[in-house]
Amino acid sequence: MDSEQAGAVTMESPSRVAQWLMPGWKRALKTISMLGAATAIGAVCVFLTQTLLARELGPDDYGLFASSLATVTMIAPLAGFGLAQFRLRVYGVEGWAARRWIAPSLRFTVGTCALAIAIIAGWALFVAPDADTRYDLLVLIPIVLHILTIEMLSTKYRLEDRYARMAGWQLAIPVSRLLVALALLLVPQLTGRFVATSYAVISLAMVLWALPLLRSVMRGEIDLRGHGPEPSAHARVQEPRVSELWSQAWPFGMVAILYPVFFQVSTILLKYLGSDKQAGFWAIGLAVMTAIYLIPATIYQKFLLSKLHRWAAHDPMKFWMVYKRGNVGMFALGVLVAATLAVASPFVIPLVFGEAYRGVVAILLVLSLCPPIRFLSTAMGSALLTDSHMRYRVYAMAWATGVAILLNGALIPDFGVMGAAWATVTAELVLLAGTWYGVRHFRRAKGVHP
Repeated sequence: MDSEQAGAVTMESPSRVAQWLMPGWKRALKTISMLGAATAIGAVCVFLTQTLLARELGPDDYGLFASSLATVTMIAPLAGFGLAQFRLRVYGVEGWAARRWIAPSLRFTVGTCALAIAIIAGWALFVAPDADTRYDLLVLIPIVLHILTIEMLSTKYRLEDRYARMAGWQLAIPVSRLLVALALLLVPQLTGRFVATSYAVISLAMVLWALPLLRSVMRGEIDLRGHGPEPSAHARVQEPRVSELWSQAWPFGMVAILYPVFFQVSTILLKYLGSDKQAGFWAIGLAVMTAIYLIPATIYQKFLLSKLHRWAAHDPMKFWMVYKRGNVGMFALGVLVAATLAVASPFVIPLVFGEAYRGVVAILLVLSLCPPIRFLSTAMGSALLTDSHMRYRVYAMAWATGVAILLNGALIPDFGVMGAAWATVTAELVLLAGTWYGVRHFRRAKGVHP
C-alpha cells in the first residue's frame, strides 16, 4: 500500500465512524457522562449503605429490614401509576398542548397515592408475621410520597433537558441514607427500627423541601425543549377526563407496577418461605445487581427516554437508528460487566461484607448471567415505550413477572437463595424473549424492516 492509499484509508475511517454515530453525539456523550458520574456516585452510596447496614445489623435483622423496604418499594409505584412515563409521551407527541393533561393528572395522582398507602397499611396490619415487620412497614410509608416526588421532578427536568438538576435530586436519596448507615456505625446500639424511622424522616423532609418545585409542576410551569418557543397564548381546549387519562396511561402504570414485583419478589418470598437470614443474603446480591442495572437505566430512562418519545413521533429514522445501535452496544457492555462480576465477586464480597456473607458469592455467580440479558432487553424495550405498542411491553413484563413468582414459589422451599437466583435468570430470559416478540410485531405494524 503506497502513502496515497494509506492517507485515503486514514481519512476515510473517521468519516465512517462519524456516519455511524448519531448527530449531536458529542453533546449526548457529555450528558451521559455527567449522568453516569452521578449514577456512579449514587451506586457507591447505595453499596456503602448496604455494606454498613449488613455488617452492623447482621443477616437476620438486615433481612427483616430489607424485606420490609422491598415490600414498600414494590407497592410504591402504584402512586402515580406510570404517570411520569405518560407525561413524557404526551409532551413528546403534543408539545406545549400537553398542558391540557395537568388537572386530570393531579386528580389521578391523589387517588393512586391514597390507594398505595392503604395497601401498605393493610399489609402491615393483616399480613405481616410479627411486630417488627409491622412497625417497619407502617413507618416506611412516607417513602411512597418521596418516590412520587422524585418522579414528578425528574419528569420536569427531563422535559427541560436539565439533567444535572435531575441527577441532584435523585442523588439525595442514596446520600441521605448513607448518613443513616454511618450513624449506625458510630452508635452500634442503634437497631433496625432506628434505620426504618430515619428513612421515613428523610423521606418527609425531602417532600417538604420539594414543595415549591412541586407547585410549579402542578401549575404546568415547564420550560419544554425540542418543541420551539412557548406560544404567547395557549389555545382553549377541552380538559380530558380522568377516565380518558386512565385509558392512555394504564400500560405505563402496569409496567411501573409489574417491574418492582418482578425485581423484588424474591426478597419477599425468601422472608415468608425461607428466613430473614436468607432474605438478607439475597438483599446483598440484589443490591449489587441494582447498582449494575443503573447503567442501562441511566442511558435509557434518564437520558434517552424523553428524546425517544419525540423522535418516535417526529423523526422515525433517527429513532430506529438509535434503537439498532443501542442493541449492539448494550449487549457488548452487558457481557463485559457480567465477566467482571463473575471474576470479582469471590474476592470482593467476603472482603467488603465479611465472612458471614460468603454465601452471597454463589448467588452472584448465578446472577452474573443476567447483565447481558437485562442490558439487551432494556435497549430493545426502548422501541416499546411509544404509541399503543406499549401493550407489548406490558405483556412481556406480565409473563416475566408470572414466571418469577411461580418459580420462586416452587424453588425457594427446597433450594433457598439458589432457587431464587435461577428463578431470576429464567425470568430475565422470559422478559427478553417477550420484548423481542413485541418489537417484532411493532416493527411489522410500522412497516419497518431490520
